[in-house]
Amino acid sequence: MPKTATQDKNGSKATIAVEVFEPIVLRRLEKRVAMVPIVGVTPVIPHRWSEKAKKMMLDKQQGKASEKKAPKDPEAEAKAATYWCADGRPGIQAVGFKAAIADAARFFDKSVTIEMLKRAIHIFGEVTAEGDVVVPITGEITMREDMARTSTGVANLTYRNQVWPWSAELHVEYIASLLTEETLVTLIDAAGANGVGDWRPSSPKSKSGTFGKFQVSEA
Repeated sequence: MPKTATQDKNGSKATIAVEVFEPIVLRRLEKRVAMVPIVGVTPVIPHRWSEKAKKMMLDKQQGKASEKKAPKDPEAEAKAATYWCADGRPGIQAVGFKAAIADAARFFDKSVTIEMLKRAIHIFGEVTAEGDVVVPITGEITMREDMARTSTGVANLTYRNQVWPWSAELHVEYIASLLTEETLVTLIDAAGANGVGDWRPSSPKSKSGTFGKFQVSEA
C-alpha cells in the first residue's frame, strides 16, 4: 500500500508517494531423503576407465606416437578398472543408479517421466580419490576374463572385477511434491531390471546383457 513522505528541496516542501512492498515469502521445494537397501539379482561388473587407458586415448587424440604395450597384468588391469571407496569396497557410479531409476519410468504410465525423474531425484555417494561419486557395494570380489574386440575388430582379452553376491544402500533425495516415498521405492525396484555396471540390460552396446540387475531388499 502506498505511503506518503515529505521532501524538503530548496526551501519548498513537496509530498511524494513511496510504495512499500510486502516481504516475499520463499517457498522452497520440499526435499526428503530415503534410504533404500537393495540386493543384487545378477553379478555386477564395475567399470572405470583406468588412468592408463585415458592417457592412451588422449595421446591418440593429440597425435602422439603410441607407446609400446607393456606385458599384460590381469590383476593390475582389473584393479585399475574398478571404482574403490576409502574403506576398500568397490563402488558403482551414483549417476548409474540415477539413470536406471529415471529409465524405469518407461515401465509405468506417463504421469512420471524420465525427464521429470532426472530433476526430481539425486543419489548421494562417496567421493573416491580420483573424484568419482560412487555408491559403495558390499559383496565377494572375483576377477573375470572376457574376450572383447577393439574398434578395429582385433580380439583382445580383458580383465574386470565382478561382485557376487552383492548389496548396497541407496541414499536418495527426492522432491516430495512430485514423488511419494512409495512411488520412489517402486521405481527403484523396477530400476533393477535396467541394471548398473558393464553388460547391463539397459546398456546401448550390450542390450542382451544380464549383469548388474537388482531389487529392493525385503529384509
